[in-house]
Amino acid sequence: MSGRIVVITRPAGTAAALARRVRAGGGVPLLLPGLALRRVTDEAAAREGLQAALADDVLIFSSPAAVRFAAALASLRTSATVLAVGQGTARALRRHGIEAPLAPARQDSEGLLDHPILRGSHGQHIVLIGAPGGRGVLREQLLARGAQLRELHVYQRIAPRLDRRHVGAVLQLPPSALVLLSSAEALHNLCRILPPAALARLLATTAVVSSERLAAAALAAGFARIQIAASALSADLLGAALRAD
Repeated sequence: MSGRIVVITRPAGTAAALARRVRAGGGVPLLLPGLALRRVTDEAAAREGLQAALADDVLIFSSPAAVRFAAALASLRTSATVLAVGQGTARALRRHGIEAPLAPARQDSEGLLDHPILRGSHGQHIVLIGAPGGRGVLREQLLARGAQLRELHVYQRIAPRLDRRHVGAVLQLPPSALVLLSSAEALHNLCRILPPAALARLLATTAVVSSERLAAAALAAGFARIQIAASALSADLLGAALRAD
């Protein structure tokens, strides 16, 4: 990357490994979290819900964070069929003892809905494990298919706290900088929180996004240069970053 600045918008406290990969590739990482992740307020209720969920037919983990926060509540050992929205979530599940989590080739909600396990979900007891909010595609489609769906919130996403150092660094961004984006919610937060001058500087860079859907969101936010990655995996985002002009 030859000294190019790479802005990492992953949640606070989760970007260290990606920053190391940017440095290894010759880039200069700049951490600008678009989200912060927090435990749920009532952990006892979440723990009870998780222990009950482990006896259901199908468990769907929506993100690596969902796995991490769930595993902090209770062991994830289960005889249920376990599905992951993407390969990063599947890897997190394997680290916590789920030997063969199922993940779609297309690493998003639509890809997961096309998985054979969920095509015939009528009457199945399915638990969607994650955080409040999000697009709601899985929820809507599974209910429409007749699934007996429960949602279990094991963590929450909130807006990040950006200080003067964050804003000052963004104000110094050159147009050659790359902004890695894998969450529309994070993009929305940054657009809302950054002062106008800093936001204008951010939007003058190249957005490297994890999906066509996020590309549309980046375009609507004001990015003129957008590079689409194959997925939200670090390797795919950095591969797309290398292809950016």
